Formats: sequence, structure tokens, C-alpha cells
Amino acid sequence: MPALPTIPIADPAEGEADLVRRAAAGEAQAVRAIIRSHNQRLYRLVRAVLRNNADAEDVLQEAYLRAFANLGGFQGEASLSTWLSRIALNAALMRLRAQKRMKRATPAPELAKAEIIPFPHASSTADPERVMAQRQLLHLVEEATDALPETFRLVFVARVIEGLSVEETAALLELAPATVKTRLHRARKLIRMRLEERIGPVLVEAFPFAGERCERLTQAVLSKLGLEE
Repeated sequence: MPALPTIPIADPAEGEADLVRRAAAGEAQAVRAIIRSHNQRLYRLVRAVLRNNADAEDVLQEAYLRAFANLGGFQGEASLSTWLSRIALNAALMRLRAQKRMKRATPAPELAKAEIIPFPHASSTADPERVMAQRQLLHLVEEATDALPETFRLVFVARVIEGLSVEETAALLELAPATVKTRLHRARKLIRMRLEERIGPVLVEAFPFAGERCERLTQAVLSKLGLEE
């Protein structure tokens, strides 16, 4: 098993240091707080490598177990977020390499379509037709992101989806800042090209006026015309 990632030393925030100390001592509340505050970022980074929901969740769990087992040795390297992100990325890359070796040894008849990250459901009061159109568009964006080559996908997820700065992304992925900028530019271009190819069918459903809204207007007009059934 490879050694834990090393990151340039930085002064950790006092609150974070205390949380780490309590978690290392086995305090469940502190462990829960760390997991909840980092889950979304770590999951997205891991999934950017594996492109599969189930695999990403499994690997993320392994990464957490490894991180908490070694939390006592955490000395404020950069930030806890960066430290955990590097551990999670290493775990995801290890799983990906293992999967590739397995595929070479046992060719699969057909690759399963990658699962798509589910976006939060809209509230029950939202317009159902517009919600459907939004979900279609989000689905296309997710598919376009999944279709990016891994080197571009990781940078895109870190910079655009997670909102990390160029410097933070460079430190996380061990790249030069100029490389991050170049890959992000290329990733955006690839996503834009893919969306342009597929956006037509979605735009047909733009500005929907059907279902409940259509029926409500129809009944209102009939009522005003004195033609209620």
C-alpha cells in the first residue's frame, strides 16, 4: 500500500486541529463532523475518476477508513480537506488501475453505461414540466462531464464543480498552474462541443406549457366564455 500523501506544511486553523484531535481520539461526533463536511467534495473527486456511483461510494468509504486510521499522524499538512482529497484520489486511482488490469485479463462483453450523479430533487410545488426540462439539461451536462478524458475531467470537477482555485487544484492534482489552466480550457471546449451536438432535442422542450398549467388556462378560458362543461 502506498504511503500517505505528503503536502507542504501550513498552519491549520485551531478549530480544525481540535476536531482532528478529537476524531483521532475516537470521538464519534468529531468523526461524523469531518465526514459530513467533506463528503460532497470527496465523492465528486472520486467519481470523476471512476464514473460510477457504487464504485465511488465504496472507494470513498475505504479512503475514510484509511484516513481515520492514520489521523493521529496528521500534522496540519496544508489543510484537512486537501489531505483527505489526496487520500481519496489515490484510492480512486488504485481502484481504477485494478479495474483496468481485470478488464485486460477478463474482457467484458459490453461496458455498462456510467451512472449519473443524481441532482437534488425539486420541491413538490415546482412546475413539473420545467423540472423535467431542467433535469434533461442537467443530465446532458453530467454525461458531457463523464465523457471527458480523465486528465481533463479531474481538473474540470475540481475547478468548476467544486470551485477550487487554480492554485488549489494544482496542489491537489500535483500539476503546474499553467497545466491546470490549459486542461480546464480544453475541458470546457469539449463539453461545449458535446452539448451543442445534443442540445437540439432538449431545446424543443424549452419554455414548456403543458400538464397542469395548460389545463388550468384551458379551464379559465372556457369559464370566461361561459362554456364550462
